[in-house]
Amino acid sequence: MQDMSAVKVELHEAEHRLLGELRKMRRGVRALPGRSQPSSDGLTVGQKIADGVAATMGSWTFIIIQSVILMFWIALNVTAYVNQWDPYPFILLNLALSFQAAYAAPFIMMSQNRQQDIDRKSAEDDFKINIKAELEIELLHQKIDQLRETEVLQLTEAVRELSALLQIGVKPA
Repeated sequence: MQDMSAVKVELHEAEHRLLGELRKMRRGVRALPGRSQPSSDGLTVGQKIADGVAATMGSWTFIIIQSVILMFWIALNVTAYVNQWDPYPFILLNLALSFQAAYAAPFIMMSQNRQQDIDRKSAEDDFKINIKAELEIELLHQKIDQLRETEVLQLTEAVRELSALLQIGVKPA
């Protein structure tokens, strides 16, 4: 029985220590300006360029403009309106698109990796918040159990007093 109470005390101390750490962290985060949105101040030039390229190439505007340019290129070469600089298999067009893809992919991957790091940090923060919430709920349960225990003891004492009065034959007030 003493082992169980020792483990309970040890867990209780660990919970209080973890709650203290989480509260300190929360105070530190609250003190930071602009904490709700990630700031682009700490980004390197390469990261800013990668984010810009990924944002541009991942937009409908880019897709529509590129599609119009490709259709215009193909139309000019098929109709021979201008001297055919890229005849039917469109090898030059394929080269240009391959060149674009070769340079766009690393930029997009760099931006995705940075976003993944941001998401990982956010998930860690969510996990810590969930642990804190769980511990707070557990502490509330302990307080409610303590109140219930106190109430049961008071009711038991009242029943004992009433039983004693009934045995004596005195009517309660």
